[in-house]
Amino acid sequence: MAVDKSRVAVGFMVAGVLTVAFGVVLTFVGPMIIDDQIVKNTVIDPQNDLSYTMWKDIPVPFFMSVYFFNVLNPKEVLKGEKPMVEQRGPYVYRKRCQKDNITFHPNDTVSYREYRKFFFEPSMSAGNESDVVTIPNMLVLGAAVMMEKLPYAVRLMISATFKTFKEGPFLTKTVGELMWGYDSGLVDFLNKYLPGMLPSSGKFGLFAEFNNSNTGLFTIFTGKDDIKNVHRVDSWNGLTELSNWGTRQCNMINGTAGQMWPPFMTKESTLPFYSPDACRSMELVYQRPGVMKGIPLYRYVAPKTLFANGTDYAPNEGFCPCRQSGLLNVSSCRHNSPVFISHPHFFNADPVLLDYVQGLHPTEEEHGLFIDIHPQTGVPLNVAIRLQLNLYMKQVSGITETGKMSEVVMPMIWFEESGYIDGPILNTFHTNLVVLPAVMEFMQYGFIVLGLASIIIATLVHHKIRASDKEPAKGSHDHETQEKYNMNNSGTALVS
Repeated sequence: MAVDKSRVAVGFMVAGVLTVAFGVVLTFVGPMIIDDQIVKNTVIDPQNDLSYTMWKDIPVPFFMSVYFFNVLNPKEVLKGEKPMVEQRGPYVYRKRCQKDNITFHPNDTVSYREYRKFFFEPSMSAGNESDVVTIPNMLVLGAAVMMEKLPYAVRLMISATFKTFKEGPFLTKTVGELMWGYDSGLVDFLNKYLPGMLPSSGKFGLFAEFNNSNTGLFTIFTGKDDIKNVHRVDSWNGLTELSNWGTRQCNMINGTAGQMWPPFMTKESTLPFYSPDACRSMELVYQRPGVMKGIPLYRYVAPKTLFANGTDYAPNEGFCPCRQSGLLNVSSCRHNSPVFISHPHFFNADPVLLDYVQGLHPTEEEHGLFIDIHPQTGVPLNVAIRLQLNLYMKQVSGITETGKMSEVVMPMIWFEESGYIDGPILNTFHTNLVVLPAVMEFMQYGFIVLGLASIIIATLVHHKIRASDKEPAKGSHDHETQEKYNMNNSGTALVS
């Protein structure tokens, strides 16, 4: 019976050792299995149902919030006084993105065009598209700066043309007109006699060319050959580099198309992407870790050097001619119009820009751009891309519409494109990338603890069985000794 118990104890010890070994193996194999699944599911492949659908038709709500800088003192600005603005908005638009003309190529790349449409959301907005605001007239004040070096007689003629079409230095229009276009005799005249001067041939609006349009022909890597290349741009509109800027480095098309990044990111990783709207590549840097609804994330933000001028940051020299740091001169890809991009309210810009305009109050929370990304998969969980459109304006002799205005970089609008994963997609994401790995981790350590417990208990039981086997032998020996002692005592008694 004791032998059977001993065998059972030894069997439990062996099982415990095997369980610990399995748990240890699982600690190495488990992460490899998870990583392998991530690789399989992040490759751009129609067979990857979830990830391919997320890439092709972004299933989460995406919004564009627009804020106008309503000019409160346009007449005083023409006399040289400092502009005074008030922020109006947000005017919120649901943005729908859909990839079309998707074509896979033998070299593990895929081409597509992404089309975008905007739909006004009154319930999310602080006003209606019928709200009236006053902003600088880009057609007049932008053209004035562009024509500054032309002969004086030509400038007089341009000023007369503005008067003919009743175009003044400031526009007072509805939000809808400023966004998507308004009828203008001057625009019709320019499109007829100077075709190509304006970005669109129809109505003139700040976002007229963006609605019902595409972002160009992107060709990106699928990641089949190397997962580190997934989503990386191979070419845009057939170009592997741009020609807008002054140096090869500034003309490079780097990173992804700005929607997803390769998996297995670290805190040293950056988020490079190419933006057709900004006409350049940009790069975000790691700021801090975080958690969104139980999912771990890394937050990436724009470095201060992103829009720095060539004096403060030498690699940006190719984006010049520059003004103060914090402004990106995009005139080279905006028909030479004196347009600058910055962070909203001149956040992270040279403080002198705030001195030229009253009514700006920059804060990182409201005006800094960021992307919260799941580092293991490269999928953004929460995005807020915030940019401001500014017009450089000044007095130009001969063009009386400019009056005596001071030289100023004037904010016109700023907008935020935002979206976050929610609903069924978030649940699936949470299950596959948080719950399952946690269960696997619990299992691997559970097996190790269970195995060690089995070994310890079996060892104690085995030791106890062996000890109990020795006790009867010792007892019988004592009994024999006692009997011999009694017999000897009996004999002694008889002799006596």
